[in-house]
Amino acid sequence: MPHSRAMPTIGTRCHELRIVDQNTTWRIIYRLTPEAVIIAEVFKKKTAQTPKAVVKAAKRRLKDYDDA
Repeated sequence: MPHSRAMPTIGTRCHELRIVDQNTTWRIIYRLTPEAVIIAEVFKKKTAQTPKAVVKAAKRRLKDYDDA
C-alpha cells in the first residue's frame, strides 16, 4: 500500500508518496492545491535521505509553476 508523508522542506502542502514496486522503491514528490495535484519529481529511492538534487529540482519546478 502506498504511503505519503509531508515534505515541508520543499514547500507547504508538499508530500512524498512512497510506492514499493517489485524490485524498486519509487518516490513521487507532489503538491496539493485546490485546483490540481502538481507532480514535482519522480525518482528511485536508494538512500535514507532525499537527495539534495531532487529537493532542488522539485523546488524549482514548483516555483516555475507558481510563476506561470
